[in-house]
Amino acid sequence: QGREEPAFALLTGLLTAQSAVLTRAARVPFRLVKWQDRWMNSQYKSDYGKFRLTAGKFYGDAVRDKGLQTSENSKFYAISSRFKPFSNKGKSLVIQYTVKHEQKIDCGGGYIKIFSSNLDQKNMSGDSQYYIMFGPDICGSETKKVHVILNYKSKPHPMKKRIRCKVDGFTHLYTLILRPDQTYEVKIDNEIIESGNLEDDWNFLPPRKINDPTAKKPKDWDDVPQIDDPNDVKPEDWDEPEYILDTSAEKPEDWDNATNGEWQPPMIKNPLYRGEWKPRKIDNPNYKGVWPCPQIENPNYSPDFNIYSYENISIIGLDLWQVSSGTIFDNFLITDDEQYAEDFGDDTWGETKVMDDQGKDSPASDTVEDRHKWGYQIAKKWDGVGGNRHLYKKKSQKMGPSL
Repeated sequence: QGREEPAFALLTGLLTAQSAVLTRAARVPFRLVKWQDRWMNSQYKSDYGKFRLTAGKFYGDAVRDKGLQTSENSKFYAISSRFKPFSNKGKSLVIQYTVKHEQKIDCGGGYIKIFSSNLDQKNMSGDSQYYIMFGPDICGSETKKVHVILNYKSKPHPMKKRIRCKVDGFTHLYTLILRPDQTYEVKIDNEIIESGNLEDDWNFLPPRKINDPTAKKPKDWDDVPQIDDPNDVKPEDWDEPEYILDTSAEKPEDWDNATNGEWQPPMIKNPLYRGEWKPRKIDNPNYKGVWPCPQIENPNYSPDFNIYSYENISIIGLDLWQVSSGTIFDNFLITDDEQYAEDFGDDTWGETKVMDDQGKDSPASDTVEDRHKWGYQIAKKWDGVGGNRHLYKKKSQKMGPSL
């Protein structure tokens, strides 16, 4: 009869530090709470860049499109928000957010990191161990990729495949899905751009099979693709010395043979020298290709069916460097419901992206008084075995009487 609707708790800030489950109609007033109360700036360095809450220079909706924007050039940024710890064991993990490089970023990160509950937020830095690093990274003409780095046994493992990120100045929706069957999907703007198996596309485990160390290539196996042409003959005029005497040189008038010895003209590069002669190459008629060494089961391989799973997921963070600031992060979502994430993307990014595209060249105020505070819905669904799901969904609420 369709998907079960989650219960919602509407809380304050961009992310909440609590995940109390209320009835769907329940409301928690947040007219007195600022987004800064939910996000903690790292104090690991004294000169981190500052974030501000804004929809930017152009937007689809002046209120709904407000997010965290980097505001200072050539700065490191480090900010994070904590929520009640949970595990995705036995369930899909969906991580989703929007990012807009309205400054047409030249070099800098647009990715997010997911941490365990033991992160020291005040000292969060690039050296802090994370569970997942996901999102776009741009620098010059060479780096325009989507990072998907997953922690396994306390080591970060980058994805072997390369995914190109969006490089324009509009808002884009990035989604990562990890499933209990060890498959994954990466979406941009709610469209699948990469998918596969975790074990195949990351170097988490040793290979299942290896070359048989006892196998030997047959003696008559020819794996040389090209050979010297036996019919090629060196030209008779090929041999020339590399250096010759400079016949145009003249003995200096003040040259003293008694002091300097007998004068000899200097040596110069011979323009006729062509180097060592080598016969031309031709295709080897006996070439059999690369010898396929027989494969055997790798004794060091042991399957792990919990690569996708993380315990005590509890913090989302922005830990990055930007040369040109202006990137806006918004619509953070963590859930176990893939369809909900897709619908949420359509309801947020999807609702305003057309106006965002059309409004890029239109004048827009970036100094409108901030009369709205931002919140996230945290939905938690309980099943028969005590599983849950955490959803962080942005809503706007006007300041005023308690809701």
